[in-house]
Amino acid sequence: MTPAELADRVRTRFPDVTVGRDDVTVVVGREELLETLETFRADLGLDSLSSVTATDWPGREPRFWVAYELYANEQHHRMRVKVALSEGDARIPSVTGAFPTADWHERETFDFYGIVFEGHPDLRRILLPEGWEGWPLRKTEELGGVDTRFHGALIPPVDRRST
Repeated sequence: MTPAELADRVRTRFPDVTVGRDDVTVVVGREELLETLETFRADLGLDSLSSVTATDWPGREPRFWVAYELYANEQHHRMRVKVALSEGDARIPSVTGAFPTADWHERETFDFYGIVFEGHPDLRRILLPEGWEGWPLRKTEELGGVDTRFHGALIPPVDRRST
């Protein structure tokens, strides 16, 4: 099935479908997420969740987009499902019940963006220390770094350098 054919199959039920560079992307609401993923698994054979991640767009509404990358092992087609979240309500249902591989992906997205996956069996930091404050992949975070001495010169972190 080509990406265009895949998009046409879901367009009647999910009108917000785009095809770009042979990638099919469907945008759904947070409330529709679980049912949509289950429908795609049953009807389209999209039985593998290979990634869960997010993007941050400060100053825009919605601020966050959570993206789920699905793959059909038998038919070899792919689809991306995206959900928009506002800055003041960055929470979404966990999909670990339907796709166990989402466990660590959701934890990583929580760790770096602060998006809460409701119903996750163990939502805690996975890469950063437990006491870490902030969400390092949010665009509003400082770039950070440490002062570095190089041959007698002090090089400040990149976000504190003057031009």
